Amino acid sequence: MSRTFSIAVLPGDGIGPEIMEQAMRVLERVSEKGDVKLQLQSYDFGGAAIDATGEPLPAATLKACKEADAILLGAVGGPKWGVGRVRPEQGLLAIRKELDLYANVRPALFPSESLLEHSPLRPEVARGTEFVVIRELVKGLYYGDRKEADLDAPNAKGEAYDMMVYDKADVQRITRLAAFLALQQSPPAKVHSIDKANVLATSRLWRRVVTETIENEFKDKGVEVDHHLVDSAAMVMVSNPRKLNGIVLTENMFGDILSDESSVIPGSLGLLPSASLSELPTGKEPAKGLYEPIHGSAPDIAGRGIANPVGTILSAALLLRWSLGMAKEAAAIEQAVRKVLDSQEIGGFGLRTGDLGGSATTKQVGDKVLEVLDTLL
Repeated sequence: MSRTFSIAVLPGDGIGPEIMEQAMRVLERVSEKGDVKLQLQSYDFGGAAIDATGEPLPAATLKACKEADAILLGAVGGPKWGVGRVRPEQGLLAIRKELDLYANVRPALFPSESLLEHSPLRPEVARGTEFVVIRELVKGLYYGDRKEADLDAPNAKGEAYDMMVYDKADVQRITRLAAFLALQQSPPAKVHSIDKANVLATSRLWRRVVTETIENEFKDKGVEVDHHLVDSAAMVMVSNPRKLNGIVLTENMFGDILSDESSVIPGSLGLLPSASLSELPTGKEPAKGLYEPIHGSAPDIAGRGIANPVGTILSAALLLRWSLGMAKEAAAIEQAVRKVLDSQEIGGFGLRTGDLGGSATTKQVGDKVLEVLDTLL
């Protein structure tokens, strides 16, 4: 008996609709070829939702996301909406909180070895980089109490503050997810915990709870952890990124910065996927998650059909693997993408968009991925 899953699709802004079209084609092909049926429905989100309804996360969109088995997002934001009172990015913060998407997962690797030449790092430094940044996503500075500075009031002191708050349970659950993902590799991947324990009280809590959780619950399964100060980790990430291979675990703000730093190693923001999860992706039951490419909305190239859809297609693969338990289909998509990107010298097609020095259009990349995928499903 075939199963049916519902996927809420949020194309968003800028190049979002263009790259989402290709990812949807891939998911529709998986649905056509297999026993599992995927129902995809699109909803307004971000700037597009502001234009349509006046708010970045309309009630109808939030309801659909809560009811769906998984969510696929294109891109959000753009200069059209500026930094005013109502902003597209507010929708992202709200949906993370509403769905308790507490763990952001960003792989940092090369979808194809042929892309080493596009890395800003020397090939001998970048080669073999393969780690996953896990960022706590719903606590810390971005969600703590804050005070805006009132610089216009008479005799104003001009003081502002943001509070960073974590408790033991917050750190335990993100550590357990990091350890779970470490155990998906054989032998288990090493967990590198990043903090600023020499300065911050929250980091000292973080370091102790991470250590105790790994030792008490996962050490006998082979999971090991070490600790790095965030400034040191930032230097290692560009000087010898392989030292961080495995799982990089950190809190919200540090993770925001380090995941952006790591994302440039493969040479293009258009290549990499990400996931925001609300539970362990065991594959046994649907695990709620929001999946999106790591890049922004790129309004400067929106509507031109030249955006790289690979990050969105690979996000769809992560969705299948982690939220729907469809690991075989996810691996087939990843293999198809690798074949499309691989150089002709090693048996691939070498088809690449402008960000990778090629001239292929968004649709041409999507067409070729589907062509290869048909041979794998």
